[in-house]
Parts: sequence; C-alpha cells; structure tokens
Amino acid sequence: MPRDNTTPLIQKIARQAYDAFKGFDASAAGDNDVFIDKQNELIALVTAIRAADLKIAPRKKDSDSKPDLASPPVTYMHICETDAFSMGVFLLGTGASIPLHDHPGMNGMLKVLYGKVRIRCFDKLEHDLAASSDLPVFDPPLRPFQNDSLRRAALRSVGEFSGSSEPCLLTPRRDNLHQIDAVGGPAAFLDILAPPYDPDDGRDCHYYKVLQRAKAGATDDEPTEQQGKDEKEEEMWLLEIPQPEDFWCGGEPYPGPAVST
Repeated sequence: MPRDNTTPLIQKIARQAYDAFKGFDASAAGDNDVFIDKQNELIALVTAIRAADLKIAPRKKDSDSKPDLASPPVTYMHICETDAFSMGVFLLGTGASIPLHDHPGMNGMLKVLYGKVRIRCFDKLEHDLAASSDLPVFDPPLRPFQNDSLRRAALRSVGEFSGSSEPCLLTPRRDNLHQIDAVGGPAAFLDILAPPYDPDDGRDCHYYKVLQRAKAGATDDEPTEQQGKDEKEEEMWLLEIPQPEDFWCGGEPYPGPAVST
C-alpha cells in the first residue's frame, strides 16, 4: 500500500482518535485488545505532532512587566469535536496554570507542542465519609458544610513534559485529575478528550484544591527530574471548589490544516 504523505498529520490523528474512541466503553477498555491496539496507533501519531504541523509559532517569553490582568491566562484553539472525542490546543502564558480538575469517565491525551509544563496527576479513592470518625484536621480548618465536598485522593505522579516528551495520558480510572503549570515561559499542548465534556451526560468539569493537614508538613510539590511518572503515590485530601476566580480560558482561531471527522 502506498504511503500517505499528503494527508496532514492532524487529520490522521483525528481519524485515528475517532476510530479508537467511537462506542468507547470505560468499563471494558482496559481488557479490550482491539482498543489498546488502536490507542497505541493514536499515541504513535500524537507523539510525532509538532507546533509547525499546526502552523502555530511558539510564543516568546513575557517580559518582566506586570501581566495584563484583562487578558486570559490560558487560551484554547478548537480543532474539532464529535460524539467520540474533542481535540484542540491549549496555550498557557508565562506562569499560567490550569487548576486541578477532573475528567469524569473520560480518556485524555496531552502532547506538548512547545515550552514545558509540569503536570501533577491524582486519582480519587473510594471513601465513605459518613463512616469516617477520624477525619484529618486541616490547616486552615474546614467548616462543617465543606465535609460533603471532601475527596480522598492519591497523588500518582509529578513530572515535567516538553516538546520532545511522549504524550501524557489519563483514563477514567488512572491519572484522571491533573493540574498543569507552565514552566519557565509560555507553553502549548494538543489536547484530546474522549468522550468530550458534556454536563448533560454526567461529564462536567470539577475543580479541586489540595488540603494541608495541620499536623503534617507541607505536601511535596516539586517535580521529579525525569519526564516519566515514577513519583511515589501519596494519599491526600482534596476539596471540591468552584472554578478559581483567577482562572478563565479565552478563545483563539486555529491556524492549522482543516480537519474533517
């Protein structure tokens, strides 16, 4: 079969994402060899994508002048969306962060296009707070009504990813919560979510903050030196919160090749 050198790489990614995730069943995906093979093909394609393939020029590091508080810290370029997946590019300014948030019942694939990001990945743990008589004491203390918003979680990894790194993956069961911070300047990454967020179908985005225990030291917030996911798991407590007031996401036109799905 002749090699396809004319189809843009981002179009190949879209086709493979649709093929991999159409009819996705979160309960069976981990044991489905066909799904795993299709996902691996998608990972190989995404690993090869670069900013130039999307006609995105890396942004220069911001000056030391005060940031424009009227400008969004993060912007998004929409590429395409189907019932099976959504795909776009997030662009983070110097020092910008996407707060800790979840992806209910969703798979995700994140590939840095330029710059460097630090990603902290968490998993929610099963818990029954009503049966817990010994909740930790937090600093600052929680108010009684906040107990319903407590979530027990495990810190799975902290790592730094650049344009030469492989994609960062999340699944419905693993690394499903993450926080993304730009490191050392602006950064951008291709983002694939499958299926897309849909509040009407139980896939709304929830935000969290990590709680500090009053009698324990501060949590380790520093990344490992490698770009992998070898951070020792650490049990932590999260509090579900509204979207942070200092975070919002603006929109930008996508300049790259048109994608059909």
